[in-house]
Amino acid sequence: MTIELNGAAYQLGAGATLHDLIASLELVGKRVAVAVNREVVPAPRWGKRALCVADRVEIVVAIGGG
Repeated sequence: MTIELNGAAYQLGAGATLHDLIASLELVGKRVAVAVNREVVPAPRWGKRALCVADRVEIVVAIGGG
C-alpha cells in the first residue's frame, strides 16, 4: 500500500502499523513526534494504529544540541 510520508509517497506492506513504519525507518527508541492525518499519535499507541492507503503521516525527529 502507498501512504504519504512527510509529503512523499512511501510503500508499506498491507496491514502495517505505525510501529512497523517507525521500525522500517530505524527510528525506534529515538525522540520523534508522529501525526497521522493531522492527529498526533502517542508512542504507546503506535503498535495499535494500523495504517491505511492514502494516510498522511508526518514524522518529526527531535534534535538536541547547544
